[in-house]
Amino acid sequence: MTNLFSGVSRREFLVGSVAAVGMTSGVSFASPQGSALIQRRIPSSGELMPVIGLGTSGPFEVGIDPKERDPLSSVLTAFFAAGATMIDTSPMYSSAETVLGDLLTTDMQAKAFIATKVWTRGEREGLAQMTRSMELLRRKKVELMQVHNLLDFDVHLKTLRRWKEEGRIRYIGITHYTVDAYPKLMDIITREPIDFVQFNYSATTTAAEQRLLPLCAEKGVGVIVNRAFDDGKIFARLKDRPLPSWASEIDCSSWAQLLLKFVISHPAVTCVIPATGKPRNLEDNLGAARGRLPDSRQRQMIVEAIA
Repeated sequence: MTNLFSGVSRREFLVGSVAAVGMTSGVSFASPQGSALIQRRIPSSGELMPVIGLGTSGPFEVGIDPKERDPLSSVLTAFFAAGATMIDTSPMYSSAETVLGDLLTTDMQAKAFIATKVWTRGEREGLAQMTRSMELLRRKKVELMQVHNLLDFDVHLKTLRRWKEEGRIRYIGITHYTVDAYPKLMDIITREPIDFVQFNYSATTTAAEQRLLPLCAEKGVGVIVNRAFDDGKIFARLKDRPLPSWASEIDCSSWAQLLLKFVISHPAVTCVIPATGKPRNLEDNLGAARGRLPDSRQRQMIVEAIA
C-alpha cells in the first residue's frame, strides 16, 4: 500500500475530523487509548491476531538518515506498545525489509507477526530471494510468506509448502491489489490449501463482497486487506466534509477510523494493513481496533457518507 493523499494531508483530516465531532457531541466516545485491540482468529490455526496491522510500502522505503528512521522507530514502539503485531513487507518495497530488520528490537522481534513475500520468477530465484529476506529481517523464520501479485505462483507455492513443513514459515499466502485479479485469487483459493489471501477492499471498492470474501469464509482462508484508503484517494474526496455526527455511535473520531472500521467489520476480514511512517497516523489507525464496530446499517451509512 502507498500512503499518498492527493493534495490533502492526513494531519488536516485528523484535525478537521476531531473538531467536527467536538461540535456535534459533548460526549467522549472513543475507547481508552490503552484499551485492548480487537482481535480475529486466523481460520487455519485459531491463533488470534489484532485487526489493525502495519504496511511498509512507501513509509519504510528510506535510507540510513536518522531523520528518516527516527519517526519509524517511534511508530514501531507505539505499534507494539498498543498490542499490535502484524507487519507486512516485501522485497518489492526497496529498502523496507532492511529498515525493519535494523529497527526491530529483540523484544519487538519476539512479539512481531512478520509477513513478507516472494516476488520473482523461478524456483531457484525464489529460494534466493526468500533466504535474503530472512537475512534482512534478521529472522530464522517468518510467520507468513506470500506470493506477491501471484508472480509465478505455481512454482513458489510448492516451495512455500516445503518451507512450512520444515518450520521456516508458519503460514503461506497469495496477494494482489486489483479487482481484476479476483477471479485468479478465487481459482487458487478453491484448489490450493493456503492460509491467507491479501487483496484490496475499501468502502469505495466493495467488489470483494460479492464472491471473494464469501469464498474466503467458506474455505477458511484468512483475509489481509490492502488499500483500505484507496491509496489516499478517499481522503482527497472527503477534503471539505465534516465527520458525520453518528460516527460516535461506533467510537470513531476520524474519517480514517470510519474507513478502517468498515473494512474490519466484515466478518471474513482478519486484518487490515494501512501503511504509515507517522506516529500520529498510527495512533489514529489503531483507534479503529477499539470500541464498537458498525453493523450492516452503519456500514451502508459509511458507504453513502463518502460517495
